[in-house]
Amino acid sequence: MLLRVENLSVQIGSITPLEGVNFDLDKGEILGLVGESGSGKSLTALALAGLLPLIGGRIPTGRLLFDGADMVPMSRSQLRALRGRKIAFVTQNPMTALDPVQRIGDQVDFVSRTHLGLGRKAARARTVELLTQLRIPQADTICNAYPHQLSGGMKQRIVIAMALSGDPELIIADEPTTALDVTVQAQIIQILTTLVRERGLALVLITHDMGVVAQACDKVVVLYAGRLAEQRQVNALFGRPAHPYSAALIGCIPREGMAPGSLVGIPGAVPSVASYPTGCRFHPRCTNAGAGCSDIVPELRSLDAGGAVACHYPLPGIENA
Repeated sequence: MLLRVENLSVQIGSITPLEGVNFDLDKGEILGLVGESGSGKSLTALALAGLLPLIGGRIPTGRLLFDGADMVPMSRSQLRALRGRKIAFVTQNPMTALDPVQRIGDQVDFVSRTHLGLGRKAARARTVELLTQLRIPQADTICNAYPHQLSGGMKQRIVIAMALSGDPELIIADEPTTALDVTVQAQIIQILTTLVRERGLALVLITHDMGVVAQACDKVVVLYAGRLAEQRQVNALFGRPAHPYSAALIGCIPREGMAPGSLVGIPGAVPSVASYPTGCRFHPRCTNAGAGCSDIVPELRSLDAGGAVACHYPLPGIENA
């Protein structure tokens, strides 16, 4: 197993915005990390990339096993050696991910020169090859351009090229299609999916778009208010979700032939970390809540059909192992 997350918690100051997260991922697999804004998706990404110190965060409990080695006790220099070389990070805003005063080619070259030890000519040849694979026309010319001369979709492909330049085994993509139009979103997701299948990479795809998850992912981890709600194979979750929150997210997906006005959202909002409710954090918005939901934290329980759910009253048709 390339990546195994065991009981991960994140602490910032005196608050714990993320706790009890578990999942695993192997090469050639895509894992979708989903949930509304404020569910803990980006915090999980920062933890996986070893970037929590940048926001004053730390991991008080849990393990992050990458290729068998626990990342939690690693020093900053050890984590820096992993980032770029073994673990790549694609940020959610390509508009700010690139240095506006450096040419595109120099920024992509820097990764392979730093992590692979390539010379100037070899690094540039690798950059042109990567840009071409990412369907960027006239790649050699684009290398001499500045970020402001490119479209949002083109910038996102450049960011992906930077991630690939160090020849990583794991890519963490934090909402990589944010601020892009629907057509370009589809192209970016297709590129990422193809790269995983052809290169045997592992991809953690962080998104709030359940349609993207259904299209691209093998596994799904559903987060809500800093806790894991459900983890399943993608077909199993979309076919028969176990957690009411998972079902509610799926219910928010527009479908062809739906009557006007029939699309229903989830009432309420994700609570802030300062106002997490006791018990199950979803219970104030849950239509399936019952006795114990407001004061007892649900344990993560395995399912006969595979995966696990943290719910006192999972939806009908799902049996606990």
